[in-house]
Amino acid sequence: MIRDPHPWKLEAWRFGAVLTAGTLVGWWVGHVFAILFLAMLVFLGWHVFQLWRFHRWVRLGKRSDPPDTSGIWHDLVYDLYRLHQRSRKRKKKIARLLNRFHESSAAVPDATVILGKRYQIEWFNEAAGELLRLQQPGDVGRPITHLLRHPHFIAYLEGGVYNQSLEMPRLPDQQVQLSARIVAYGDGQFLLTVRDVTRIHRLESMRRDFVANVSHELRTPLTVIAGYVETLVDDPTLAPEVHRTLQSVETQADRMRRIIDDLLTLSHLETREDAVAEQTAVPVPALIGGIEEDAHMLVAERDLTIQVEVDSGLWLRGTRSELYSAFSNLVTNATRYTPDGGTITLRWFADDQGAHFQVKDTGIGIPQDQISRVTERFYRVESDRSRASGGTGLGLAIVKHVLQRHGATLHIQSIPDQGSTFTCDSPLTRTLQKPPSSTTLS
Repeated sequence: MIRDPHPWKLEAWRFGAVLTAGTLVGWWVGHVFAILFLAMLVFLGWHVFQLWRFHRWVRLGKRSDPPDTSGIWHDLVYDLYRLHQRSRKRKKKIARLLNRFHESSAAVPDATVILGKRYQIEWFNEAAGELLRLQQPGDVGRPITHLLRHPHFIAYLEGGVYNQSLEMPRLPDQQVQLSARIVAYGDGQFLLTVRDVTRIHRLESMRRDFVANVSHELRTPLTVIAGYVETLVDDPTLAPEVHRTLQSVETQADRMRRIIDDLLTLSHLETREDAVAEQTAVPVPALIGGIEEDAHMLVAERDLTIQVEVDSGLWLRGTRSELYSAFSNLVTNATRYTPDGGTITLRWFADDQGAHFQVKDTGIGIPQDQISRVTERFYRVESDRSRASGGTGLGLAIVKHVLQRHGATLHIQSIPDQGSTFTCDSPLTRTLQKPPSSTTLS
């Protein structure tokens, strides 16, 4: 189609021509107004006819050839025809993109599911059908929560925080371990990807069992060795050189014992069937009081100041032994890495975000690029200094696992050569005030 360059000008000429012709014919026959009215009706009828043709063409979906018109009607048909052609090109382009997306998604070994605003299934690839046991087309349109019923997945989906993946067993057999990740996009849509991590899960389980078994097996011979060394160290008849050697052996045996104890603690935390800690009321102020006494004993011969600020009425729901282990590890680390003349501050307080246990020291600090790694097993910022201070490299890993079981998080702020601040943030749902019948220290 070729666009009319001046459609309104042509319509004006037509209207003028009809008006002039009607006036002249009416003057000639002696009925000017009647003939003029009739000419206007003919002109209006022609436009109504063009409107009918235009409407008929639009109603047919613009699939037929556009009607042959002129003037303003030709301009309308031309503009609409161009919009239709552009729309067809866009649809074809989108269709090609969707086909490529479907082809690439179908080739991905991970299960891929597109969810709508209400988490209803809109599309899924073949891997999702096999791994999640989805059926085509019966499950399209059904909420994903009707098919993946694990409570942890439902909580993860409705929680709205998708920065981390979720691991869960596939119900009902629980023999297959799945790792799910959700990405929100578009206008309330979600992309769900699920991976089979059964093999990785089994290898991790084998590793935990191996560490636990080896630690148990090492404990007995180590106890025997430590007993003999302790007996020999107390023998006054030994030469000084032998005595110093035995003291070194005793120190290393004690260090090995602490490593084994930490490995067993970590293994116990990892292998517990309950992923969430119990909800027993824990008197945290009394817990911190005991940790403070232990810390004073550790630094008895050193010039260290320990300050304590505790909300005596603030308790926590959890497992007392695990919380004691986590909090004491943080305090012990602070005593190891804070030089003489430094200060260690322990704080237990609450705000609108929850309850917080904070350990602040004036120690050696941690470089910023290593803060994210300090909770890894056996990771040390300064290996030589850590071994010299007696650290096992497992303390912060234990802290991390304990806090995860209690729904808490660990935040670390540190400046090298100025000190570090470790804060355990517990949610409000786990905090409670001291029961009226209880005492602060127990």
